[in-house]
Amino acid sequence: MHHRIRKIRNVRRSRRFSWLNRFRRDERGVQLLELAIVIPILLMTFAAVAEFGRYFYEYTTAAKAARVGARYMASRSLDNVNVNWETLTKNLVVYGNTDGSGSPVLPGLTPANVDVKFAGGTYTGTAGVPATVTISIINYKHAPAFDLGKLTNISALSLNVDIKPSVTMHYMLNAASI
Repeated sequence: MHHRIRKIRNVRRSRRFSWLNRFRRDERGVQLLELAIVIPILLMTFAAVAEFGRYFYEYTTAAKAARVGARYMASRSLDNVNVNWETLTKNLVVYGNTDGSGSPVLPGLTPANVDVKFAGGTYTGTAGVPATVTISIINYKHAPAFDLGKLTNISALSLNVDIKPSVTMHYMLNAASI
């Protein structure tokens, strides 16, 4: 190949590369592009941390309420058939008092979400001494403010999950006559 043709081709190639090099040296708009890439990741991370905090708050509040209800039932004499201990306990867990007045400790929590169970011993449902008392929160779902499953259209990322703490305590009274 003739050296002049080679020179012309090399000059044309170098012009193409110099045209591309101009973009390599120009940094205008790079920060905007970086921001456009990073912002969605940061927002999703922030939303996930906020939702985890809300879920943790709801779970610990429900667990504390169930613990209070279990402690209340474990220390009561169940021989008085005129008192509906289960209703009183459910009100205590949901409202923080046995009257059933006021607002619930968690939004959407109702006495129907509280399960009271007795196990072992001689308890017959109206009298006797059970061995243990179990208070469980059932059918209560965490309602997320930022549902990542809906935002990303990936149902596996949904934060609408059950909150179901359960507390079991030994019944403290060992005789039905107390």
